[in-house]
Amino acid sequence: MTASDSSRKTLEMESFHTRFSAWTPFCNKSLNRQLFQERVALVSHWFDLWTNKQRQEFLLTIFLRCTKSQIRFVQDWFSQRMQVANADFSTVLPRSISLYIFSFLNPKDLCAAAQVSWPWRFLTEQDCLWMPKCIKFGWFLPYTPTDKEYGAWKHHYIACVSSLDWLTPREAAAIYGTLNEPKAGDEELQERQREKCLRKIIWENIALRKKKLFKGRPPWSSGTCCSRLLHSKSQPWLSQPAWDRQGLHEALEKQLVLASLEALPWRSNVSGSRSYPLLNSSWRGLSPSDDSTSRTSSPHLIVISSRIPAHEMLVASVRAGIISLVYDHSGITLESLLYLIDKALDGQRVTSMGIFSDGNSREVNLLQGYEIGVKNVLRPEVRDFWEKLGSYVVPEEEGGHVDLFVPLGASESGVEVLSQLSQLTGTLFTAPSGVATGSYQHILSDWLWQPRERPPPCIYFSEAPLQAWCHLTDHLDDALRAARKQLAPQFRELRASVSGRILGQFVFDAMSLGAILRNQETAQVLAEGLTELSRENPERNGRKDHPQGTSLSKSDQNFEELVKLERKLQRDSAVKRTRVAQELLESERKYVQTLEVVRAVYVAPLRAALSSNRAILSAANIQIIFSDILRILSLNRQFLDNLRDRLQNWGPAHCLGEIILKFGRQLNIYTNFFNNYPVVLKTIEKCREMTPAFRAFLKRHDKTIITKMLSLPELLLFPSRRFEEYIHLLYALWLHTPAEHADRGDLTAAIDQMKNYKGHIDQMKLIASMKDQLSDIRRSISGCPTLSEENRYLIRVQDVAQLHCYRDEGCFSVRLYEHTHDLSLFLFNDTLLISSRGTSHTPFERTSKSTYQFIASVALQRLLIEDIPDSKYIKNAFILQGPKSEWICATEAVDDKFLWLSALQNAIRSSMEK
Repeated sequence: MTASDSSRKTLEMESFHTRFSAWTPFCNKSLNRQLFQERVALVSHWFDLWTNKQRQEFLLTIFLRCTKSQIRFVQDWFSQRMQVANADFSTVLPRSISLYIFSFLNPKDLCAAAQVSWPWRFLTEQDCLWMPKCIKFGWFLPYTPTDKEYGAWKHHYIACVSSLDWLTPREAAAIYGTLNEPKAGDEELQERQREKCLRKIIWENIALRKKKLFKGRPPWSSGTCCSRLLHSKSQPWLSQPAWDRQGLHEALEKQLVLASLEALPWRSNVSGSRSYPLLNSSWRGLSPSDDSTSRTSSPHLIVISSRIPAHEMLVASVRAGIISLVYDHSGITLESLLYLIDKALDGQRVTSMGIFSDGNSREVNLLQGYEIGVKNVLRPEVRDFWEKLGSYVVPEEEGGHVDLFVPLGASESGVEVLSQLSQLTGTLFTAPSGVATGSYQHILSDWLWQPRERPPPCIYFSEAPLQAWCHLTDHLDDALRAARKQLAPQFRELRASVSGRILGQFVFDAMSLGAILRNQETAQVLAEGLTELSRENPERNGRKDHPQGTSLSKSDQNFEELVKLERKLQRDSAVKRTRVAQELLESERKYVQTLEVVRAVYVAPLRAALSSNRAILSAANIQIIFSDILRILSLNRQFLDNLRDRLQNWGPAHCLGEIILKFGRQLNIYTNFFNNYPVVLKTIEKCREMTPAFRAFLKRHDKTIITKMLSLPELLLFPSRRFEEYIHLLYALWLHTPAEHADRGDLTAAIDQMKNYKGHIDQMKLIASMKDQLSDIRRSISGCPTLSEENRYLIRVQDVAQLHCYRDEGCFSVRLYEHTHDLSLFLFNDTLLISSRGTSHTPFERTSKSTYQFIASVALQRLLIEDIPDSKYIKNAFILQGPKSEWICATEAVDDKFLWLSALQNAIRSSMEK
């Protein structure tokens, strides 16, 4: 073999050894390993630079080239479990999960856990763990921690705990005494004698009242419906031959209503009798000249709640000579309201008092937290309020009455509330009894036992402005929001009633409602004329044949008249039930028409544009905004068809309860709508901002004649308002349905069903409004901590001046004070937030802007109040003592101090009870 052949053979052998080793030195293992690691590092570097999609493609290529043993190796590697029995969970789990585990520990255990290791100490001292524990007790940081500050809330908690004021049981007993401490002998004897004297006076008054009632009972009275009417009060009617027949007819008719109400089993009142004192008024059977002297000598008072929409318009429509009082619905107590009424009257009594507040046919929402109904009208504080309120009105014999602008006369529970109030005060209470759906339309309907000369609304208000307010309440409230924002700072020094009257008159003049009122008056006159032409009343026509001077002094003629009126009352009950059923149908038709406007004006064009490839909104957004309202439209259209079919052949024996119950079982559609309503509004706003075509679409279709001058979000509000009308109409229908009627049970079940669902809706609205209010307050106060707590709501805001006392020695009358800061006190139901108030002025403008800086927050359970008597150095001052600090504050007016301290003490009392 030659040398060339041997060299060629050696080269072939070397090429054979390196063919399957990717050109690595196969024989030299160290060089092979080194080159392999370098190429792995290079591929890893490339892998780091690739995108996610490129990495996925690379892994797919590698796995496809692997054999089954290699894939099984990868599977076994993933299935291996790490032994963590002896591992620290805080070093293995994510930090958020570790913090969640530590959040279940109390402060003592957190401090013990901080001593385990440095990682545990770092986690257990985080502010997210200690801040809720501080806020729970009302301990807020007096400053905002910086981004790199560590453990601020833990140090604040330890500082607050270490400085708590506490007493040992022996020290507490020495200061406050002990429970069941025996009284002195003289004190206990005096208390027993006082109770004995009070009990004796009460029994004597009861015996005297029973004796007078027995003497006034005629011998022919047998306790029946008709014989009860012929008592001693009706004897002057028989001895007066000059009575006209029409006046006696009206008097007897109202007395028959009294007798029918007495016969009902649910008319029992506080004293045990079944008489309804509302009808024992000097109005019935008396001519207007009989009580003219008392009415001219005493004024009239109208009390208006700030919760009423556009209440400034009501104040502007109050007649001349009527005393008006506007009070805050929130942040005021019953004692404060009595104080304001007493100050407005200035010691004089009124002929009539009107109370215009929020409410429904079962209860009166007089103040925040005081929904006065059948269940709580006899509570001590509520009973004392109404008794004192009745003392401001002249006696019933002189024409005194109280008018509640709440539709209590449309339900039995509301009428019972009026009965109990009359029994408590001895004063006539009236309320609207007519059925009228819509915003405050009930005050223009029939009233319960109103005087003959004019209805109660005409006593206090001018007719034209009041009708304008009733028909345009929502629009007027929207206009007044802008007016309040611009003009309220100018009227800050004026009284609430004066500023409200100025604002209301300004909006009346600016909106030019003259043409609207003229059209409404014309339509009202035409409607009344057509009603009178279509009405046939043979009894009324037959009554004209009798001479006016016919004597009706015989008891048999009175009895025959009462029998006729009793039959007429039974017919009127069926007529009223038919009228309520027709009102339900008519209001449902208008409601469905409003929902049809949403489908025709908004949904149909948007879907047509989407199907023609010129989409204004995407299909997903159309589904989010309109899917729930279209389901509601389908449900209520079916309900309307059922009502229309039932009322086509309507009779006294027909029933509506089963139809309403069937409708109530499908209210889950409304639940979905109310749950998704915030998302719908956010979607509309987002699409309006991001899509110019949709913005132009809304500009063309919003607030047109077809949409009744409403926008799309305003049209979506109608379902939430409809349930109050349902409950009002169902109560009226139940009131005029006899007890033996087959529809009575179904109506009761339907009312309970609607009330439960309405309560659910009100709770959702309340939670949403409280969250918005708290978020607005937090944004307005610089450095304010989180205020969003469960069931927390704002009660009142009070601006005060912070004072500094030079010397604490001596009595309050000789101490000197200095005004240091302006404060704003935000009173919540569980805490008091104190902030400093600054005022900044804008050039060339009259209005000023207030800025707030957070100072402290004190839980109401740990807050003490001390009054400072007035002296020549200080007025309207008081002291607020917290756990660590105290603030000497003073209000500008004595009324502000009284109202603020009353609301604060009531909130502290309520928080203690909870």
